[in-house]
This record gives sequence, structure tokens and C-alpha cells, in this order.
Amino acid sequence: MKTFRWHMELLANCFNVLPLDVALKALSSGDVPPRAVCITFDDGYRSIHDFALPILREFGLPATVFVTTGTVDGGTMWNDTITEAIRRFPGKQLDLRDIGLGQYSVATVHERKHVVGEVTRHSKYLCPQERLSITGKLENLANAPLPNVMLSREMIFNLAQNGIEIGGHTISHPILTKVDNEQAREEIREGKQQLEAITRKSVRFFAYPNGKPKVDFDHHHVQMVKDAGYSAAFTTVIGPATASHDRFHLPRSRPWDTNPLMFSSRLLAWLAGKAI
Repeated sequence: MKTFRWHMELLANCFNVLPLDVALKALSSGDVPPRAVCITFDDGYRSIHDFALPILREFGLPATVFVTTGTVDGGTMWNDTITEAIRRFPGKQLDLRDIGLGQYSVATVHERKHVVGEVTRHSKYLCPQERLSITGKLENLANAPLPNVMLSREMIFNLAQNGIEIGGHTISHPILTKVDNEQAREEIREGKQQLEAITRKSVRFFAYPNGKPKVDFDHHHVQMVKDAGYSAAFTTVIGPATASHDRFHLPRSRPWDTNPLMFSSRLLAWLAGKAI
């Protein structure tokens, strides 16, 4: 939380932080102010409401939250389920051979972290049904309730009422290239409709889950996003958004530095089109 606070303070003092809609209009008009940035969050963790929102309000900063609707009101992201279930597993040997994985020692914290990484990497590009099989198995083995760390409907509504833009991020956060077109279309369209029912506002922007073009989504999914009524969509390609970018292939950078000099230097480098 301390790191996030100085991140936001530095942005407020040294950069021009714009709402997404204002930034996109500025790109189209060629009137982007210097050092212009936008703030976005993915997935929909309740820490955005409980911790980030007061800091954003303190510094008067706009932001957008791309929400995965399947986790609202008590759900858990698949990767968090893996992490928390393995953390809570009561034994010292974890046997996952019946779901295509191995048998692991989890006697130490280091070993558990290693297994979390292994299972997460294995699961990431599986179809949602296969991922669900793995997370369900782990939940049963953990035999303990998992923490509720995602936004509720009331929190989402409150964020929207406090000037935070709510964007779409599908229902179950699938890798879109790993599901059939009908399911992908439903994930994109229904997620938008669910958020609009909660916020009572138009949901204008979308973020592709995982966000790598031609790997996590392709031109079919771009068309689905357009057909659903979104105005723009965001990838996880690092670099500055420019007037030449397709509005449904906009890049987003992720400066997670814990050092203020590196944080600001990386942002400035990215805005200049350079990578550090």
C-alpha cells in the first residue's frame, strides 16, 4: 500500500493522468498533453475499492478497472485458487497425478511456492473446463475456505459512483484462443451486460485476458469486442499508445518498480517508445 501511494503521488506530481475516454479523444485530435498516462487495474480485486480508491481520491486521479464478472460477490480468480489452496493444504506431499500433474513435496514455504508456479504455468493455457478441474481438485484437497478477495456488486457500484471507469474483462478470464467462438462471444458480450446492470452506466472499454495478440486473442475476438459495443480494447503489449494504433489493439505498460527513480524512468522511457 505504501508503494502504491508513492506511485500515485509521483504520477500526480510529475505526469498528466487522464481518464481513458479523454486520452482517446486526445489521441484522435492530436492534442495529447506531455507525459500523459492512464491508470488501469485488471480482474477486480477488492483492494482496489478498499485501498486504492481512497488514495486515488486523495490525489484526484482517474482510473479504470477491468472487471472479471464471474468473481463478483465471492468468486476467486483461478490463479488465486491455486495459490491459496496449495498454501492451505494440510499435508506435506501433494499428489496431483490424477489430473495430469505430478507428486510434489510441500513441506516448506519454498517448495509450496515452487509448486504454485508449476501448477499455474501448467493451467494457464488450458480451456476453462480443464482449469476448473484442477482448481476444484486443489480446493477439495485444501479442505479450507478460500479468502474472498474480489469486488462485490456494491463495491463496483461505489467505484463507478466515485468516477472510476468500469471496463469489461470477460466473465471467467479465459484465454480467448482456447475457447470456441460461441463461448468467447458470450464471455465478451455477457460480461459487458452484467457490468452495465451493476453500474447502471455504459461499459465502454475492454481488456483482453492475458492480452498477448495472436496468442491470447486474434482478429475474431477483436470483431467480437466491436460487435459487443465496446469503443476500444487494450492488450498487454508494452509501449505508448499513439494516434496510429488501432483502437482495439491499444498497448498498456506495467511499471511495477519499487524504486521511485526506476518507476519514473521506466514510464518516461516507455512514453518515448523505448524499453528499459
